[in-house]
Amino acid sequence: MKLVTISDLHGRTMWKDLNVNDYDQVIFLGDYTDSYVVDDDTIYTNLSDIIGLKRLYSDKVILLIGNHDAQYIHYPNYRCSGFRTWAQAELTALFAQNQDLFQIAHQHNAYLFTHAGITNQWLARLLAKTNHTMETITPTYDLAGLINSIHQQPLQSILFEVSPKRGGSDSFGGPVWADRSETRVDYLTNFHQIVGHTPTDQFLTIGNTRSSITYTDILQTRTAFYEVEIPD
Repeated sequence: MKLVTISDLHGRTMWKDLNVNDYDQVIFLGDYTDSYVVDDDTIYTNLSDIIGLKRLYSDKVILLIGNHDAQYIHYPNYRCSGFRTWAQAELTALFAQNQDLFQIAHQHNAYLFTHAGITNQWLARLLAKTNHTMETITPTYDLAGLINSIHQQPLQSILFEVSPKRGGSDSFGGPVWADRSETRVDYLTNFHQIVGHTPTDQFLTIGNTRSSITYTDILQTRTAFYEVEIPD
């Protein structure tokens, strides 16, 4: 299976140059909103166009939630920098009208996609709250399914936890907020993660053939999308 990921657009439109038909799946890693250089209309229209792409290719296109999106999806919760008070109502309405199209995590075999990444320590905390154990989390376990189900429950706030590394007070950052300084030393065992969130000037993979994490948020410096071939 050939996949491509698109990370942290923040209103940028270069994804439109991508030929969707060249891939089996196209995964947007979140952060469609907020920018210091892109205007409100472009951000809104770009997000609307991405939603349209998802509706056209419902099985092929995956839309994940980033921290900058969460503050509009779950307004007034989970606030972060760059929040546009004047644009909130329209963005919140657009997300609400299409809430069934967005998710926190996506998984194909042992490959796991989230906005910011998952650490073993944060996962242990989640499992303790959901009566699971680390021993049950094998590469064939539907971890993305568990995480996405939490998003629809009262426990959802654990997904948006922020550690002191990102200015929060929680013990560990969750899959929408974890900092690279957390995930690079405690990336999830037995999975290959692909994430955005923390800017880098080139694609960066840390790990080995058993476990790894790849950082793909490079659009601030150049236009490139991360491609990966995953065995079926």
